[in-house]
Amino acid sequence: MNIILLGPPGAGKGTQARRLVDEHNMIQLSTGDMLRDARSSGTEMGQKVAAIMDRGELVTDDIVIGLIEEKLEGDKGGGLIFDGFPRTLGQADALGDLLKRHGEDLGAVIEMQVNDEALIERITARSTCASCGEVYNDISRPIPEDGKCANCGGTEFKRRADDNEESLKQRLMEYYKKTSPLIGYYYAKGDLKRVDGLADIEQVGQAIEQIID
Repeated sequence: MNIILLGPPGAGKGTQARRLVDEHNMIQLSTGDMLRDARSSGTEMGQKVAAIMDRGELVTDDIVIGLIEEKLEGDKGGGLIFDGFPRTLGQADALGDLLKRHGEDLGAVIEMQVNDEALIERITARSTCASCGEVYNDISRPIPEDGKCANCGGTEFKRRADDNEESLKQRLMEYYKKTSPLIGYYYAKGDLKRVDGLADIEQVGQAIEQIID
């Protein structure tokens, strides 16, 4: 099954994507990761990406779609998770056309809904392991008392510089401006499913499991 995860910064998309990768052998396609991988790959597409990024220009939708197509032609595991793509209606149309050409479809578009005030409170209290990226929260999941990451044993933790209230409000505004049309687009197609993104991690995971099952 191929799915799209929609949700603002801090809604937990990355956490839930990792669960799906571990439990269902799905492959997470993050636009940023794909571009970084392409840039270092040495392939013709990778060289094109590197040249554009070196000039400080934005990578076009056509190139991102091309990178996704390479993934569709390779090992898809238990399905693809689109994280951070599409961001616009044009990208959504292009992705739909690409999947159709390859005989694929979207099983679901999962919107992780949040309350903005609660989300800001959550994000401003979070930190991540510098070694593996495991996420902790001063309120709901503090760093272990021994000061070691429960996942990898690392002892260095960091907070994002833009995880502050003013910056988060701007990021949320940008997200809603760009994503609102997508929510209507996929709702009209009957693909949109919603889960409470601020519920306990296990509860969110169970809700997503019910959707993909």
